[in-house]
Amino acid sequence: MTTTTAPESISASLESATIKSWKAPIAYAIFTLIAILLFVVNGRDGVSRFRLSNEADVIQLAPIDNPTRLTCILLVVLLIAITVYATWLSSRAKRVPLWLTILFAVAFMWAFLTWAAAGETIPITGLLLGTVALSAPLIFGSLGGVISERVGVVNVAIEGQLLAGAFLSAFVASVTGNPWAGLVAAMVAGVLVSFMLAVFSIRYIVDQVIVGVVLNVLVAGLTSFLYSTVLTSNTPLFNSPPRFPRISIPILSEIPILGPVLFRQTVIIYIMYIAVFVVWWGLFRTKWGLRLRAVGEHPQAADTVGIRVNPTRFWNVAIAGAIAGFGGAYFTLGSVGGFTKEMTAGAGFIALAAVIFGRWDPIRATLAALLFGFATNLQNVLGAIGSGVPSEFLLMLPYVVTIFAVAGLVGYVRGPAASGKPYIKA
Repeated sequence: MTTTTAPESISASLESATIKSWKAPIAYAIFTLIAILLFVVNGRDGVSRFRLSNEADVIQLAPIDNPTRLTCILLVVLLIAITVYATWLSSRAKRVPLWLTILFAVAFMWAFLTWAAAGETIPITGLLLGTVALSAPLIFGSLGGVISERVGVVNVAIEGQLLAGAFLSAFVASVTGNPWAGLVAAMVAGVLVSFMLAVFSIRYIVDQVIVGVVLNVLVAGLTSFLYSTVLTSNTPLFNSPPRFPRISIPILSEIPILGPVLFRQTVIIYIMYIAVFVVWWGLFRTKWGLRLRAVGEHPQAADTVGIRVNPTRFWNVAIAGAIAGFGGAYFTLGSVGGFTKEMTAGAGFIALAAVIFGRWDPIRATLAALLFGFATNLQNVLGAIGSGVPSEFLLMLPYVVTIFAVAGLVGYVRGPAASGKPYIKA
């Protein structure tokens, strides 16, 4: 006769227990049902063409012609197969791998593009180029959000940081005639908004979410007032910023598809590439990142080993604001040009969603921002080619993707343990 102690019995029961998560299969099933209704029941005839090269490209690629109805049916069959496989994995308490989600997303998007472009031509290079352009402020904002929340401060004020950066960069670049001066001014604007967030949330222990919302409203009102009273009074002097030119990197810019998209960009986009790598490397490969994450996870333990918690939070929130300011500068110095009222149009909140979707990781957050930028640009491309997709659906597409991504595809995630919690030293 053998006996087991209570801890051993508990351990054995935990090992034998099966934890089944049906979230991924349910999400797959919903999207598969949508695909059946759109692409099969309401299927379209014709040929969908995907143009892979522009006339100016050195290397020309032949366009891809897809028979619309047949391609959609085959891709829907693939979606059904993926859903069945994910259901089988969940029934056996196995985790649905990331590559399966990526395959499902690619198949669904390919089917959607084929269905939407029936009888039309989609310029793939233009679609991806617009994706990078629209994602740039989201990426800068999400990087700032990752740093801020990793150190323990919820950064709802990303929208305000982007808007302040856009306003001050336009004003300074217009007055000085130098876009580099505008870029520095955008960083300063982002830092100023972050300082207010840090002072109220860290020094005076005001609820961080409330402070962030108030700062967004404050910056929106202040920039709108200054736009109406200052910028419009002399537009050529105060609101005509010079923009950074596009710089083509030799050899790399001639790579088919990726070359024009990634290596024929402005300085701000190249800085964005560097920023993504530096933030990732800094967070997970340096002493600075280790201390930052320690403060965001367990500030009391960090304090006991000599890390000054609140100063660490304060200065890292300022760094986050400077990075977000770059994103605001892109609106006026790299994309649109002159400043207009509330020109960020909620980009800060989508960047915050990218932080959550990316699980507080710089690389994942960047990929999430690219997804949202792709959804936003898709409505522009489909509208330009005269697709038969209703315009109302195209307008809501980016926000639908955002909601489904955060609520349905992320699964269970846990943010930094001390995020949003003020630290009062005992």
